[in-house]
Amino acid sequence: MSDINKKIEMPDTTILYDLSDFFKLMGDSTRIQLLWALEEEELCVGDLAALLNMTKSAVSHQLKILRSAKLVKAEKRGKNVFYALSDHHVRTVLEMGLEHVRE
Repeated sequence: MSDINKKIEMPDTTILYDLSDFFKLMGDSTRIQLLWALEEEELCVGDLAALLNMTKSAVSHQLKILRSAKLVKAEKRGKNVFYALSDHHVRTVLEMGLEHVRE
């Protein structure tokens, strides 16, 4: 075994594929806009559609993808469903990414 293999512990390949999928999800500008809006506050589909100048159907489709990836969570209140970031990790990734591109 070479010295490099002794020094670097690589995560399991499955984990790295999952990480790659995570960044592919984050690589879509519409989804980034949705996540950024939800970083500010919980919003319903109608509010998100108005904010991003998109149809409710298009927003719902993207939110479904984000929910299945566990990046956003939903809570039904009366007739509306409000969406929020699933946890602080998503917020941290967004903020760190923004900081990086602003440098």
